[in-house]
Amino acid sequence: MTFAAPILLLGLLALPVLAWAAWRHARQTAPGLRYSATADAAAVPATLWTALRGLPTTLLLAALTLGLIALARPQERDVTVERSAEGIDIVLVLDISTSMTAEDFYPNRFEAAKVVASDFIDGRVSDRIGLVVFAAQAYTQAPLTLDYPFLKRMLSEVRMGVIEDGTAIGTAIATATARLRDSEAASKVIILLTDGQNNRGEIDPTTAAEVAEALGVKIYAVGVGGEGGRAGGGLFGRFLQIPEVDEESLREVAQKTGGRYFRATDAAALRSIYDAISELEKTEVEETTYVDVEERYGWFLWPAVGLLLLHVVLVNTRLRRVP
Repeated sequence: MTFAAPILLLGLLALPVLAWAAWRHARQTAPGLRYSATADAAAVPATLWTALRGLPTTLLLAALTLGLIALARPQERDVTVERSAEGIDIVLVLDISTSMTAEDFYPNRFEAAKVVASDFIDGRVSDRIGLVVFAAQAYTQAPLTLDYPFLKRMLSEVRMGVIEDGTAIGTAIATATARLRDSEAASKVIILLTDGQNNRGEIDPTTAAEVAEALGVKIYAVGVGGEGGRAGGGLFGRFLQIPEVDEESLREVAQKTGGRYFRATDAAALRSIYDAISELEKTEVEETTYVDVEERYGWFLWPAVGLLLLHVVLVNTRLRRVP
């Protein structure tokens, strides 16, 4: 409960002073009747009304207390907050070629990328997110959805070796763009993560990026890994010949669509890149607050009036002072 005029409650501080003044006045007031001899009067037993002779003053003070509280206008407020957001449509594109098993990330590039992508999903509010995975071919692991638990489950089920090995970056971009083609979101984004060079597929990355640009799709490209060479890992624990990331091609793809290119050389850098993308593509959430106010002064005003009327009745009847 709140008060519309809480400053009036300061008047309650004067009530103890008024109570003390009333008590002092009653002690100093001369008796109502004077007797030439009080022995007979002293022998009369006290009645209930005699014991209640201070009741009118108590009623008056109680009425004043409740009246002050009523004047302060006690209120009950029911606050409702409605949140609305114009969501972003995002497609995560994940490279699952054999080179992603390199162990320059812990435990390897593939598992580290899945963990960071899962955390990225947790950080979104009202965005539809889809998942495309690729090697020599690309396929949709999860369509655009607001069901984040489902999306994370589908991400956790991504496995390597289920499609032919290779790196079809252009095909992956085209597949993700097709998922965003009918989107009506204010912002459409592809986050492409790869550690190699385009060496498979019938669509080159530049052509795919031009299609994405025409459809208003922005690409953030993330190149994963250090310098090319041999690295431990692989499906059977053998050493892999790791190609260098084609940074020039990825940078061109990103810039053509109005996005950015990032290079991640370890898991911490990869996490910070996803955090940076999350800030660049932040969903604007609008809040509308509705306040329903119920006035509760009647809870105090009417009892105060009742006590005041009772005071008036008593001082003019049974507890009347004579003369």
